[in-house]
Amino acid sequence: MYDFIQKFHSGWAYIVLILLLVAVVNAIIGFSSKKEFTSTDRKIGLFTLIATHTQLLIGLILYFISPLGKAAFGQMSNAELRLTSLEHPLINIIAIILITIGWSKHKNLITSESKFKTFSIFYGLGLVLILSRLPWNLWF
Repeated sequence: MYDFIQKFHSGWAYIVLILLLVAVVNAIIGFSSKKEFTSTDRKIGLFTLIATHTQLLIGLILYFISPLGKAAFGQMSNAELRLTSLEHPLINIIAIILITIGWSKHKNLITSESKFKTFSIFYGLGLVLILSRLPWNLWF
């Protein structure tokens, strides 16, 4: 079961990264071209939000069933163990919180420009944080 969840978590990460990239690029283009915020733009943000929360749930399950999850938590001298047991989960939780804040804030805004700006900032920060703490050596 552990192997399946680990592969699912890694595979789903590609979907999350693609959706986040699309959402951020769409928001930047919408903001810079001053286009109207449509239901398509809202759906892009919503699907990205759902995908990131799904990834969080899968990651939490993986963390607690992993033989290296809790057991490696105190191993701060080993950079690889520190990345997978502390930095990756913590920074990605912060990134998902930022994405969630961006989604929540956009609902209260009236102008298209402010909605695109909010998505650009919060989803963009989430994307940067996620990219900064991916265990790239496990992907390639």
